[in-house]
Amino acid sequence: MSDLISDGMTKVVWASSIANINAPTTTELNAGSDFTTRVTPDGLKIDPSTADVDTSSLASTFDTTTVGRVGFATEMTFKRGTTGAEDLPYTTLKYGVSGYLVVRRGIAYATAWATSQKCEVYPVTCGEPQNSAPAANEVMKFVSPLKVTSPPATAATVA
Repeated sequence: MSDLISDGMTKVVWASSIANINAPTTTELNAGSDFTTRVTPDGLKIDPSTADVDTSSLASTFDTTTVGRVGFATEMTFKRGTTGAEDLPYTTLKYGVSGYLVVRRGIAYATAWATSQKCEVYPVTCGEPQNSAPAANEVMKFVSPLKVTSPPATAATVA
């Protein structure tokens, strides 16, 4: 048994259109913008949370709960670029823009999209881009807050 290392094993694509988020096609994914090389190493934040639903009763002597609503705190940190292609995340992910954040994990970044690969598809709308404070010996960066607008497909299969 060996550990799966994450370095170079994640792909992040911004797609403007996906017909079925549970089965995105290679055509839809290839038509999207591959932002992977512009995301900072720690810049992909997709944190799920599950609310508790109290199932206790007046007769209870122990607090019981079950799972409730799921939500996601989602944001991405990007490097700014000096060319149009390098700065595409900054010019694309503006306030109110909607699309699909697609994440593939555990497969080498350079591997082409292929049928049967697993991925995550998040329908999102962008919040106001946040320029990061300048810092010595760092590239210029910005954070794009992403609001998940409907249930995502966290175990989608490429069609």
